[in-house]
Amino acid sequence: MRALLARVDAVLVQAVIAAALSFAHLHDIALAAGQDGWKAWAYPVSVDLLLVAAWRQLRTGDAKASGWCWLVIALTASLGANIATAGLLDLDHVPAWLRILVAGWPAVAFLGGTLLAHSVPKAAEDVRETAEDDVDQEEHADPAPELPALPAADPAPVPTAVLTPPAPAVSVPAALVEHARKVAAEHRTRTGAAIDTPTLRARLGVPAPMAEAIAAQI
Repeated sequence: MRALLARVDAVLVQAVIAAALSFAHLHDIALAAGQDGWKAWAYPVSVDLLLVAAWRQLRTGDAKASGWCWLVIALTASLGANIATAGLLDLDHVPAWLRILVAGWPAVAFLGGTLLAHSVPKAAEDVRETAEDDVDQEEHADPAPELPALPAADPAPVPTAVLTPPAPAVSVPAALVEHARKVAAEHRTRTGAAIDTPTLRARLGVPAPMAEAIAAQI
């Protein structure tokens, strides 16, 4: 465990030292090319960020060619600044072509960073293309066939009412009618109301049809 920690610490220290030296060299080149103030400090940040973005694209993305292209460009800018500050260039009299390269670097870095940031991974692109193909297939799919209309069911026949033939007329003897009149008069005298058919039937002891026929005659 200690050996691993010591190895990690050594790697981190080495990375920090290398980054600091490269940062200082880029700053000196930008300053010598006429980029003073905060602009001289922004140049090394831009170069290092483009390096990181290109390396990340190589590790996680699918556009390897784009990643390698921008990695080489950023590495050339960083390595060129390191070599230029080794005494090969007179920083007090920087050539015009170097001033042009330094002045044009922001546009190059912006283009590279934008392309690397918006590159779509292959898996996501495949998913998007599949979704678009599904949508196209749904839009161009044949419409569902129309089912033939079912014939309208005939309405159920309405049964005609069964006419009940009228009951045959009941013959009532005249004596029975006379007796019924007396019973009805007696009922009116006693109750003050006309006698009804059920009561008349009960008093006379006759069938219902005959009681109705008698009630109709009295």
